[in-house]
Amino acid sequence: MAEAEEKHNSCGTICLKYLLFIFNLLFWLAGGAVMAVGIWTLVDKSDYISLLSSSTYMIAAFILIGAGAVVMFTGILGCCATIREQRALLLVFCVLLLIIFLLEITAGILAFFYYQECFPLCYQLNAELRADLKERMVENYQQPGQEHITRAIDRLQQDLKCCGSNNSADWRDGAWIQTPGADRRLVPDSCCKTPTDHCGLRDHPSNIYKVEGGCISKLEEFILQHLLILGSVGLGIAFIQIVGMIFTCCLYRSLKEEIY
Repeated sequence: MAEAEEKHNSCGTICLKYLLFIFNLLFWLAGGAVMAVGIWTLVDKSDYISLLSSSTYMIAAFILIGAGAVVMFTGILGCCATIREQRALLLVFCVLLLIIFLLEITAGILAFFYYQECFPLCYQLNAELRADLKERMVENYQQPGQEHITRAIDRLQQDLKCCGSNNSADWRDGAWIQTPGADRRLVPDSCCKTPTDHCGLRDHPSNIYKVEGGCISKLEEFILQHLLILGSVGLGIAFIQIVGMIFTCCLYRSLKEEIY
């Protein structure tokens, strides 16, 4: 009887080990994905970030990279604890999972709360950022030493299909439009639906993007949509971690029973 029970415990422990190992592998991959999103934000969206005076979005990208690294480390620790069947490591792993779970739940709830607060009533960045973004777009475009700003504005207008900070008329007050370098253009060529050299000579809606709220509203929409996605992913991964904590606790208990 005792021998059958021991065999049953051994089989149960082996099954739990495999399940927990698979979970740790998936958890490690999730950490890599989170880190990749942070790196992608810094590399691919660095032009957008350079238009904002606030460092909040840059910090958020670094937080994603740091969180991904912690999750990957936790996944490796979980694999080691599972293979070695060390109860102390399993306990540390479970505590780390719980801490990450609570942080993800908090971050996800805050993201959803901020999204609900902003949409559809305010749906905007704060007034200071809006004013600063407008100034950067119309005053720094095509100015000496501001090549990165110029490149960022051209990419922003093409990617988000917009023209000007609030509307295309903003470019009339721009420093670049007043210079000979504009060559009688009314808007930059990047405002055009089909960009060609000197296409900015015409600002008719058939030729350029005329979007209500301009690029500022488009950028706000872009940020809030990604905030919603990040919040959803964070909450989703957090609830998956509950399964990992259950497996860890079961394996911890199973190893304890085998010892005794």
